[in-house]
Amino acid sequence: MNSPSSPTMRRAAHSHSDVCIVGDGAIAKTTALAFAQAGQSVTLLSPAKPSAPLDDASWDVRVFALNHTAHQLLSSLKVWGALDAARVAPVDAMLVNGDGAQAGALGFDAYGAHVGTLAWIVEDRNLGQALDAALRFAQNVSLVQGQATRIEWTQDAAIVHLDGGDTVTAPLVVGADGAQSWVRGQCDIGLDYRPYGQRGVVGNFACEKPHHGAAHQWFTGADGIIALLPLPGNRVSLVWSAPDALADTLQAESATELAARLSAWCQDKLGALTPLQPELIRAFPLRLIRPHSMVAPRVALVGDAAHVVHPMAGHGMNLGFADVAQLVKTIGEREAQRGIGDERVLARYARARKEDVMLMLLATDGLARLFGADLEPLRVVRNLGLNLLDKLPALKRKMISHALGNQR
Repeated sequence: MNSPSSPTMRRAAHSHSDVCIVGDGAIAKTTALAFAQAGQSVTLLSPAKPSAPLDDASWDVRVFALNHTAHQLLSSLKVWGALDAARVAPVDAMLVNGDGAQAGALGFDAYGAHVGTLAWIVEDRNLGQALDAALRFAQNVSLVQGQATRIEWTQDAAIVHLDGGDTVTAPLVVGADGAQSWVRGQCDIGLDYRPYGQRGVVGNFACEKPHHGAAHQWFTGADGIIALLPLPGNRVSLVWSAPDALADTLQAESATELAARLSAWCQDKLGALTPLQPELIRAFPLRLIRPHSMVAPRVALVGDAAHVVHPMAGHGMNLGFADVAQLVKTIGEREAQRGIGDERVLARYARARKEDVMLMLLATDGLARLFGADLEPLRVVRNLGLNLLDKLPALKRKMISHALGNQR
């Protein structure tokens, strides 16, 4: 019998569905569940790669800070309730710190935002297992194993050809296949690409003092941006957006040496840090990717296939969940005479997402440039800016509302 965390995979032969989704991550799986719940037949084209089982002795170095939009979507799909709640940490406050002798500071908290919590920290495996369990029992979802080789377009559908000669025909193909999206490439969608010259160095640590559900972020100037996110218990997850040269050094050091480095920033708030076992430090390149379109004939892009932003705000995954919610909503509201892959319907989806995506791209890119410059005049300006913003409650509420996923 198949376990809930290992959905049944099959070959495609020559299958037909309303939606063909290409991708194997959380956004692809969520897209499949959302369309199935909306009554569409779905083919999820993905390698047979179920999430690894959770291990009480270890914690994922890849974690997501999920906002209220993500929470609402996953709850509606019966995925949130399937998470291992003991491994989910609420974020009740966010403390942002500037750099230098006159460091500015900015604080957000759930009380001031009139919500129960600002966000939730969820491990990749925890989310993946919950999604796999939901897919195992989902109606109208076929999980197909195979490698896509090309897309062929007809008047009424797109045909995804797989290695081995199988095909999947659907009036809509969704590219949920990440930053190096194969689907996007098949559509010849141009993009703006800029590496930040940084890598995200990640690892997990036990902290001597309780974190009280607070996430901490330090804009350090020359050393990049350090974020420590709360995990259950006295544990935190590190995301250090470090310049490439420093990232080389951090990766060459042991986790214990990295913990000692971090003490200069967090000792007064979290006390001494101790690497969680097994000691594991990883890094990934940081870049901005802005495709020139989120749609093409009978194709919609979601998640990192549609946009890649700097991780400083932790909203890359949240943008993807908002894409999914908007795509399903837009298609559900289409006129009766328009098909699911109708060009005008997909254009509405792209327009609906344009402002939110552009704001996040501009905000994260602008902050990365501003706080990455190691110049004293800029250091003074940005620290003054943090202190000023902290004293403007109306603007802070607007920022919090956007971060929570509330676009009103």
